Formats: sequence, structure tokens, C-alpha cells
Amino acid sequence: MSEKMIYLVDDDAAVREGLTLLLETIGMKVQGFPDPFSFLDKLAALAPGCIILDIRMPGLSGLKLQERLVAANSDWPIIVISGHGDINACRQAFRNGAVDFLSKPIDEQDLIDAIQKAHAQLDRHENQLAEITENRDLLDQLSSREREILNMITQGWTTKEIALSLALSPRTVESHRKNIATKLKTTSVAEMTRIVLESAPATS
Repeated sequence: MSEKMIYLVDDDAAVREGLTLLLETIGMKVQGFPDPFSFLDKLAALAPGCIILDIRMPGLSGLKLQERLVAANSDWPIIVISGHGDINACRQAFRNGAVDFLSKPIDEQDLIDAIQKAHAQLDRHENQLAEITENRDLLDQLSSREREILNMITQGWTTKEIALSLALSPRTVESHRKNIATKLKTTSVAEMTRIVLESAPATS
């Protein structure tokens, strides 16, 4: 059903085995971890995927692991599972961006629906990253002067205003504008502005 990975972190071996068998039966790829620390140890080498976390584990709870991942700016979607109907834990999980909160025994269809939602979220994020990379590659083609003029264009400056500010002739500015449009593959100022804004580093 899906080529994306599912990382199942649960200290209960029976739960890990049962859910892994269920998900693999319908074509999903699952990697299980008996505790949060073993998952964290492997995290840097793992391909992006959906994380299923048990809420209560010795040493480090699922919610604490979720907090660590959020603090590390991880965008991998998380599904929290629990054998205890704790509404406060549920609220905390959702505040930290959980895709879903499921109670044990877990309904098969609810789990599949949650995973599909998580994978759709991961797809959106990967598409956004790809677009940001593409935009940055386009901007990297610009010379320093073209980048300077582009910044002025996206701030609403006219050709005459740019020429006066940079001590250039309007014809030279127009030549730069044509080069910028060619390299960015658009003559639209709105589209140029979008490329610049979406390529800017994220701020916290």
C-alpha cells in the first residue's frame, strides 16, 4: 500500500509484533524499536517516515520523545498510541503536532487511516522541500548585481527608481531584468517575490 517507512516505538513486544504483522500484511514497511533511546540512536540513518509512539515507556515516555523530535525540528508525522484513556496526554500530543491519538486495543481501520493521513502530510512536506531547493537553485544562477536588482523589484521599485539608486541607466536595469526573468523562468513580479520569500531561511 505504501513505500514509505513506518517506525513503531513500543516497549511491548507483543504489540510491536502484532502491529508489524498487520501493517506488513497490507504492504507497509515497518521497523520496530523497543524503546525511545534505540530509535534515537538510529534516527540519523533512517529514511523519512511516519512514527508511531506508545505513550508510556520506561526511561522516556512517548510524549517526551515527541517533544525531543519537535525541538529538533523534525517534520516526520507522529501517531501516538496509548493503553490508557488520558485526555491530558491526548491534548499534549495534539499540541505538539500529533497526526492522531489512538487507544489500545487499536482499531485496524483507524490505524490505517491515521497512517495514510501521516504519509500525505509527509508528501506535502517533501514537495515543499523540493520546491524550496528548486527555487534556491534558480536564485543561485543570478549574479550579485542581478540579485540586488531582484530584491528591489520584489520590494516594488520601478526601473527608474532602481536606476537612480544604483547609478545605472534605465536600459541597463531593463537588461538585468530580462536576464533575471530568463533565469527565474518568469516575468511575473508576484512569482519572483514568491520565489524569494519561499527560498528564505526559516526563522523560529
